[in-house]
Amino acid sequence: MPIRIPEQLPAQNVLQGENIFTMDMDRAANQDIRPLEVGILNLMPNKIETEVQLLRLLSNTPLQINVDLIRIDNQAPKNTPQSHMDSFYHDFSSVANKKYDGLIVTGAPLALLDYEDVKYWDTMTTILEWAQRHVNSTLYLCWAAHAAMYHFYSITRELREEKFSGVYKHSVNDPHNELLRGFDPTFYAPHSRYGHIDKSLYNAIDGLSVVAESDEVGAYIVASDDKRMVFVTGHPEYDPDTLKDEYFRDLAAGQFPAIPKNYFEGDDPSKPPLVKWRSHGSLLFTNWLNYYVYQTTPYDLNQLAEKSQPKR
Repeated sequence: MPIRIPEQLPAQNVLQGENIFTMDMDRAANQDIRPLEVGILNLMPNKIETEVQLLRLLSNTPLQINVDLIRIDNQAPKNTPQSHMDSFYHDFSSVANKKYDGLIVTGAPLALLDYEDVKYWDTMTTILEWAQRHVNSTLYLCWAAHAAMYHFYSITRELREEKFSGVYKHSVNDPHNELLRGFDPTFYAPHSRYGHIDKSLYNAIDGLSVVAESDEVGAYIVASDDKRMVFVTGHPEYDPDTLKDEYFRDLAAGQFPAIPKNYFEGDDPSKPPLVKWRSHGSLLFTNWLNYYVYQTTPYDLNQLAEKSQPKR
């Protein structure tokens, strides 16, 4: 089944060029089924690139999905035309009364800022609380995962001097967790972050489980027992060249970034990246949509129960 996205969204042509089935609004309206309602709160400056990455992963499922792109404020985003935002994005206030089967909150390039210094932190906390009442299952990526841990559990990340950047080997801790169904015992995933929360802090919280981790970069996938929240500290959605682009961007800015680990062939930036994470990234999103969203969400979203408040 296809993913249903707005007509003329640039991602549509990209995905169709990759032989990924998408459906416009008019055609989808004629199908007599209840599609999943999924929101994407996109905090990344290059909105279009992130849209393509996430929509690609959401499309690999037999479920029909309606996607709402949501923005957190009206400030003109870096690297994205204002016309694109006005055409395809919803202000949070316009969807605040809506309920969703699933919500994805992206990372953000805010690694070195204290949370309270983020200009939209008040709105971010409002959305985090709103999701507890209006969303069946929320997937937090990278910065958003740490931000949610701070808000809900008062867990403060450690800021490392050297960035975790590269593609790291991970292991499955809980092979019976449905998020990891079909995973190999070991797999790879990209990371690009300064923030770090020790595994012991996750394990100390009742109702949370570290279901996959890396010896090098720590907890990777953390899930709540009720399936209502998933925290992913890396970037399973990354394109093959994303880490490469970040590395050369930082070099051009006069910084001295470390070469992303286990990424370039022979750790040589002049050679192409070794892509070995995309199948597991796709499987993670498919499992989340199926087992944490579709299998648990009510048919009538008005019957969605409010999630009990996390124990701080």
